[in-house]
Amino acid sequence: MLMTLIGKTWKIMPRGMRVWLARRFQPKFTFSAGGIITNERGEVLLLDHVLRPASGWGIPGGFIERGEQPDAALVRELMEETGLALRNVSFYRMRTLGRHVEVIYTATGIGEASVRSFEIKRLAWFAVEDIPSEMGLDQQFLIRRALGVAS
Repeated sequence: MLMTLIGKTWKIMPRGMRVWLARRFQPKFTFSAGGIITNERGEVLLLDHVLRPASGWGIPGGFIERGEQPDAALVRELMEETGLALRNVSFYRMRTLGRHVEVIYTATGIGEASVRSFEIKRLAWFAVEDIPSEMGLDQQFLIRRALGVAS
């Protein structure tokens, strides 16, 4: 009886109020897109990011803007931060990190990468066996797994 009343009330409630209530009582998440970007030599692109705690090195990516698809966000972020275009963008996996959802892609970089954002200290292409040891172990494992390299 109570659930029927709640359901009927929900249906007649103005849309804005339904959205407000849903957001009020549902956990909030942030979303980002990240990429395991390789070049023609099979090296992986890593960025030394100003805002990353610890080592700073990690895969490129960034937050998804309202109404933006995750793959488009990755392409946009790479162009903004490095000037690199992408081809063969392919979904790899999605994972949650606390209240953050990360959509991971693999792709091939096209062109020359250079630092083009105040968020990035430096960038470099690394052979998988030369990935900086101070980089987060979760991202090291993610890269190795995506590229089919045993850990």
